[in-house]
Amino acid sequence: MGDSYSEFLKQLEDRSRVKQERFMNHIATRLKRPRVLEKPEHPFRGAPDFWHAFTWSEEERIEHFTANFQNAGGHVIRAADMQEASILIAEQAHELEAKHIIRQDESALAELGLEKALPDASIYAWNSNAQEQWKARAAEADMGVVMADYAAAYTGSVTVLSAPNKGRSVSLLPTMLVVLIPLYRLKTRLGEILGQFDQTQTPREQLPSGIHFISGPSRSADIENDLTIGVHGPGQVLAILVG
Repeated sequence: MGDSYSEFLKQLEDRSRVKQERFMNHIATRLKRPRVLEKPEHPFRGAPDFWHAFTWSEEERIEHFTANFQNAGGHVIRAADMQEASILIAEQAHELEAKHIIRQDESALAELGLEKALPDASIYAWNSNAQEQWKARAAEADMGVVMADYAAAYTGSVTVLSAPNKGRSVSLLPTMLVVLIPLYRLKTRLGEILGQFDQTQTPREQLPSGIHFISGPSRSADIENDLTIGVHGPGQVLAILVG
């Protein structure tokens, strides 16, 4: 039974390959040129050397990131330090009338003192209580606050890595997302960020479970090009450049 079944599958494959050859030969005949039977050579791999060397100054990175992020529908403001960033977040929360705020459980975000700045709001740190239903908390949140791991000025993208204390739901489920970007994490090119996750540099077991690139608010469009904001993620995204 096993041998006959294997022979049957081989016959099917052989017939399929004959049909494939006939089909490809027919196309070559109609195009009036011979078939290419050898794989083309690819002597160049990845970005050219000049692109690897391409970089902007800090002010240029700030200028281009701001323009590109805003062109995608996001908002960008500057903060001299984390204390000013806390004031800006509190102002946004008051304007939004936010009652529920969720943040990553990071020490830098804890130092913002949002609990003191927003005494009327419920503020949760992701995964700080094993009994809590954290996805539900993120889904009901009016605002999510995260710290960017990196950002790329050329594409206007923010990179947020997942970790036990940095659940992806914090950046994906709330109505509004606030991303803090320390200026030293703002790079020129996306390749500067992606290169750090190359398996030749980072073993597979050390890679984060999720690497998320955020370029403005959630945008969805149907086949008639009817654009809708905020269907599959936050409808408002604010990036605060800190430093």
